[in-house]
Amino acid sequence: MADSGKPWYLRKKSGKQPFQNVPWARLWLFASGVFCLFSIIGFFVDLMNQGRTPFAIVIVMAIVSGLNAVLWIVAVARLPWSSLLVLTALQFGMGPMMSWIARWMGQTFALSAPNPAAGVRFAAFCILAVVIASYILFLNYFRVEGMESLRIRSELELAHGIQKTLVPPVSRRTALFEVYGISKPSDEVGGDLVDALLLPNGDIVAYLADIAGHGLPAGILMGMLKTAARTALLDAATGHPSGTLPLLLEKLNRVLPDVKEPQMYATLTAFRLNADGRAWYAMAASPPVLHWSPVRRDFRTFEEEQFPLGLLPVSGFTGEAIELGPGDLLVVATDGVLEVCDRQQREFGIEGVERAIAADARAPLEAMAQSILGNARTFGKQIDDQTLLMIRRLG
Repeated sequence: MADSGKPWYLRKKSGKQPFQNVPWARLWLFASGVFCLFSIIGFFVDLMNQGRTPFAIVIVMAIVSGLNAVLWIVAVARLPWSSLLVLTALQFGMGPMMSWIARWMGQTFALSAPNPAAGVRFAAFCILAVVIASYILFLNYFRVEGMESLRIRSELELAHGIQKTLVPPVSRRTALFEVYGISKPSDEVGGDLVDALLLPNGDIVAYLADIAGHGLPAGILMGMLKTAARTALLDAATGHPSGTLPLLLEKLNRVLPDVKEPQMYATLTAFRLNADGRAWYAMAASPPVLHWSPVRRDFRTFEEEQFPLGLLPVSGFTGEAIELGPGDLLVVATDGVLEVCDRQQREFGIEGVERAIAADARAPLEAMAQSILGNARTFGKQIDDQTLLMIRRLG
């Protein structure tokens, strides 16, 4: 679905523009290379004038041309986009301004035109010099950026290794329930989490969470959420089962604000599956749950309009009982699966999950999960973590 149709707290934030995150300590090399490269314009104008422009005026024109190009880099990297309109308008005055500078310098300093042959040689030599200088500067810039890219890549691989440790495929089975969960990370470090705990009394608590955002902050918060959830569920076997999930959401919503950035939050869907066959669910701003019934031979969805976790100091999270018959299947997928788009910008959506399940609703959960993820990859490019939680009521 389009972001405009979601609540404000679920809308994706656009990425930053190129160069906005590059510090000046590295950006100056690129800017210097651009300065040298575009200073050629001043020398080129002198060549077109057959070398008759005084050397001092040629150098000033080259400096002005280079600074103009650097100003564009600064505007793109650090200034508001409205400044580009001012720069665009400024270009129309560059020619008259440089003509005025040339006349002023010639009159003020009584500059005389050089010998044309000497002027051409001077301009040609300067063009060669600034081309070589720009090459050296760009080469050093790419070397520094390459080293930085290698460092980031190494950290990203390390983070992916940590993520795989924190979010391995999960498989739990009791006499009446079977649970399977899997997460396929995107190229970036994400914050999807799927987990299932077998309680001492034989019940299962399974949940799927999605941290807003990407990168290390989302991955770190995901690890914190998993730790907090497992801690909160330590005594889940002793309380009334209907209150387990609302209490879990309440605790997570109180803990997360102190360990995250203000704009970050988590969505979560959780289930409690009792050894006697009873089941409950609770949701916090997460995608709908898909329910397949072999008796009705149809799909139904259900969801709860509740706030995400860690964003606002709200309370009153609720949970609901759900009746599951033999063979019933529950599937939860994160946005990374549902929002995959094809070339016509059509989303994979719940319908894509339904098609994969309908192909063989009795298949093992792991095989069914691989089918859903495979269909999503065929449908469109993966741009987010793709995570599934699947629950089957056994006969």
